Amino acid sequence: MKSSIKGIFNNIIFFLSLLTIVSMIAVLFTIDQNNSFKKVDILNGEKDIIKELHQIDKEDKEIALIQYNGKSTELNYQIQKLHQLYKYDLLGRYVLHTSKEYLSQLDQLTQLINTYNIEALHYFKANEKDEKVAYKKLQNSYVSINNHISNIIFQNINYNKAKQDFMYQLALAIFIFIFITSIVFYKKLSNIYKDIQFLQIPGADTQNHQLYTTEADAIYLRMKRKPSKGLDASCIDPITSINNNKGLINSYADKKSLKESNFTALAILEVDTFSKTKRIFAQDFTQMALKKIATTISMYEQPADVIGRTDYNEFTVILSRSSKERAFKEIDQMRQSVEELKLVTAKKVPVSITISGGFYIKPNNVSLSNALLEARSILDFAKQNGGNKISQKKDITGVKI
Repeated sequence: MKSSIKGIFNNIIFFLSLLTIVSMIAVLFTIDQNNSFKKVDILNGEKDIIKELHQIDKEDKEIALIQYNGKSTELNYQIQKLHQLYKYDLLGRYVLHTSKEYLSQLDQLTQLINTYNIEALHYFKANEKDEKVAYKKLQNSYVSINNHISNIIFQNINYNKAKQDFMYQLALAIFIFIFITSIVFYKKLSNIYKDIQFLQIPGADTQNHQLYTTEADAIYLRMKRKPSKGLDASCIDPITSINNNKGLINSYADKKSLKESNFTALAILEVDTFSKTKRIFAQDFTQMALKKIATTISMYEQPADVIGRTDYNEFTVILSRSSKERAFKEIDQMRQSVEELKLVTAKKVPVSITISGGFYIKPNNVSLSNALLEARSILDFAKQNGGNKISQKKDITGVKI
């Protein structure tokens, strides 16, 4: 079954969108990992605050209480920061499901800090008789907080390890997916490119190339179309299967009614590489080249157009287009397409084919034969000026067509 180029590129767009989402997730995981380090810094900071609070000298009770209130407020603020950071712990909340355990640890830490604050307040206000008992309770509370903070840090290390394992597996799976998908798309794009290369050589045989895409297959079917059986064989060139001189004149007469208000453009295209008097190639190669040139030119044909081989190395093209500029552009595109053909002789010698052309816009009051004479004179000018170009009347006279 042939693939669709549109479908392939839609899949590539989806793949790139998926990569963008994966990149966003990777950024979020990186932020999460950074927040995890911040948690440890905050917890260690709380240890330092508790230590400073525990070392306050109570000789001057008023100063000691002021210092105590400041440190106590800072402890509660750090707890709030830990709660705030956890809101961004997407991996912990939605993948590892650590919310209940972690928030429970923070609540317990809050209770221990509140207990420590109470014991510290009792100690600072205690008289000499109760001071030893108050200090012992304060010391026990201090040890409990430090131990709990250490447990939270240790648990955070375990969380980070679990996150790291998950991210490793996810990164490995994503790498394998991207690697395999890249290979698949590489093969698909290579096949599309091969189809395009094949279509650049009109008249090629599909025995040596199996068309991969539906679009290329449709173009190929159009390229190899043949004249209908109802046409007079005397109007068809036997080598290229397009119109000969007689067929060109008859087809033009039949299609005049289709031209409506469009401009009628004539172009006589002549092969520069060989001619009647310059037969430098074998007959088989020359005929093969003429077929490919004819098919290449025919790719631009529209319903109201007429194309024919009118001499040994000469083709005549009559286009009906909405503007003079568009008609000239298409004729020059024909020249470029012919120049891009990859032709090789029987001895595997590559040959470049170029064509020259005389382009003329036919006024309504000028007959076809006179218009062809004008186009031929312009063609002679193009050949005299180096060839491989499409000349028009303004190139000769300086008058705009």
